[in-house]
Amino acid sequence: MSHTGRSTKPRAKAARGAPKRRAFPPATQRIGTIIERLFARFPEAQCALAHQDPLQLLVATILSAQCTDVRVNMVTRELFRKYRTAGDYAAADPAVFEQEIRSTGFFRTKTKSILGMAQALVERHGGTVPDTMEALTALPGVGRKTANVVLGTAFGKNEGVVVDTHVARIAGRLRLSKQDDPVRIEQDLMAIVPRAEWTQFSHTLIHHGREICDARKPKCEICPVADLCPSAPA
Repeated sequence: MSHTGRSTKPRAKAARGAPKRRAFPPATQRIGTIIERLFARFPEAQCALAHQDPLQLLVATILSAQCTDVRVNMVTRELFRKYRTAGDYAAADPAVFEQEIRSTGFFRTKTKSILGMAQALVERHGGTVPDTMEALTALPGVGRKTANVVLGTAFGKNEGVVVDTHVARIAGRLRLSKQDDPVRIEQDLMAIVPRAEWTQFSHTLIHHGREICDARKPKCEICPVADLCPSAPA
């Protein structure tokens, strides 16, 4: 028999002094106040990708995958001066284009997507960016997230909620969704956020994520919805 001197009392008693987890109403009851406060905190929230028309926004959104908006805006400043129409992109030399967007990362894949998308625009839509989810997602390199950005920002159509890393993180922290998959997170948000506010909600959460709800060090002490957030310190 071992005599280690350790207590043989049940360890469960040591947990008696542990703080109890705060109880929060379901997301459906909190979302209205969350939206009101965040919209008030970020009244000027808008798409951070610089653009002047739907084509520019479509190109910038494709470039933004795994890249910061700041970097994309630096690249598109020169890119948009050279390529003004879908036909310009469709006729671009892939090797040259790759170097022009190289700093955004994954430049070979993005080149294939953008030039392929532009060729499809010319062939199917007369060079004009379509304004429906079905037509946009049928273009090479254009998924639902990209289509949501273009439809909501360029055309004012709320067809879905853009779920980027900021939106996914905040939706999880606020317990607006328990999902990890962006598609499922979007479905959860669409179910509780009024449709008329889908686009603005995305823009606002992205700004909130950049300024306050940081991935590593969230500034809960100045967060306007900390009292509604299950992840904030008690």
